[in-house]
Amino acid sequence: MSMKSIAATLNVALSSASRWTRDIELTAEQQERLRQANPLFNGQRRGQTGRSQSARAVRAAAQAHGRLLAQRSDPLHLQGLHAVLGRGIEASQHRNLTNSDVAMLRVYVRFLRECYGVPDEKLKLSVNCHLTNDLSLDQIEGWWMQELALPQSSLRKATVNRPSSASAFRRGHVLPYGTARLSVCSVWVVQSIYGAIQEYAGIERPEWLDAVI
Repeated sequence: MSMKSIAATLNVALSSASRWTRDIELTAEQQERLRQANPLFNGQRRGQTGRSQSARAVRAAAQAHGRLLAQRSDPLHLQGLHAVLGRGIEASQHRNLTNSDVAMLRVYVRFLRECYGVPDEKLKLSVNCHLTNDLSLDQIEGWWMQELALPQSSLRKATVNRPSSASAFRRGHVLPYGTARLSVCSVWVVQSIYGAIQEYAGIERPEWLDAVI
């Protein structure tokens, strides 16, 4: 029973009923019962449940889309999946692919653009490198952007590593252009990849539908 109902039952002012009952401690069960009876809370809960169900339906549709692409056995789609799985399943979970092989990253960019229609503004690239090969950071980043045909807006902050004293004399042994990390900000793409992986491998992973990505 709400405080307003108590006041009406006793035919007293709401302030009086509140003052008389303020020292009464409710059990956790009683507090939860009051919370459940709150129309505002119930409306919020229904809204949250509806949004959760809608989001899950979208993820399910994305997985079905990925299964359909896998059934078509498109060579580019297969190559793109190989690029992802070559770095382990974590690559698709974290929506990124890190590699020093520019050819592999070219395949992945083409896979995202042609199989999923991912626009350049959703592709983000960051470089991890050393500056020990007579190349500046601008030159290294420019090389990656040119090789992958990405706009400057896709570039994110680089990580520049300092060589340790043990490796200071190993000039030329470090990858001249370092590694590049390509990320795509799309739940649809990730869930479609999940669906395709299951279709290609003939496995079922229902928990992937609720994966936090």
